[in-house]
Amino acid sequence: MAHVHLEDGALAPEWVLLWSAVAGAMVALALFMLNRTTITTRKLAIAAMCTSVGFAVFMVSIPVFGGVHLNLTPLIGILAGPALGSLSVLAINVFSAAVGHGGWGMIGVNTVVNITEVFLGYYAYRLLRSKADRFLSGLVGTVCALGVSAVLVVLIVTVSGIQDSAATQEQTFDNMALIAVVNLVVAVIEGLVTAYVVTFIGRVRPDLLADSERALRPKPAPTPAEA
Repeated sequence: MAHVHLEDGALAPEWVLLWSAVAGAMVALALFMLNRTTITTRKLAIAAMCTSVGFAVFMVSIPVFGGVHLNLTPLIGILAGPALGSLSVLAINVFSAAVGHGGWGMIGVNTVVNITEVFLGYYAYRLLRSKADRFLSGLVGTVCALGVSAVLVVLIVTVSGIQDSAATQEQTFDNMALIAVVNLVVAVIEGLVTAYVVTFIGRVRPDLLADSERALRPKPAPTPAEA
């Protein structure tokens, strides 16, 4: 889905530094959140699995409009949580840059975009799950998260500009908007994939969704003294 497939040098150094700083702040927030929670070995195993699967999916790209692919970032958020999920997508972007899937200077931009997807995917699913079934929650939550990130990519590239490009800012916006439309179509496909996955996991291992569905847990009945 939303991923900036630009090589090093496409963005001016000051923009690379700016987006890297924003990404660093988001990672710091994730670490702060982790520091306030208990990290179980099972949760670490889930995050590791999400990282490996996410990296593999990143490598399967359809060669149109610079390359489009599934990310599974909202699913990563749902399974690993927003904090561990953020570290997972950071690792995926570093590994991707190492194999030439985007430049090293794009790690900051892509981390900002993907962490946004992780957070929105997790919280949208959790909010929707209190009122809808897993399939609909996974579908709508994923499409919403990826829709926002597609718009975010358009804004980031348009504002940052592409070095040595003859295109004006308006032309860059138009080109990126077209890519965003394609990404929205892919978002629906990814939403369906996520919906089927969370539905299946909910049937065989509902405990893996306990964190993202904890709002569903019934409150304990009041004791006679509290009544």
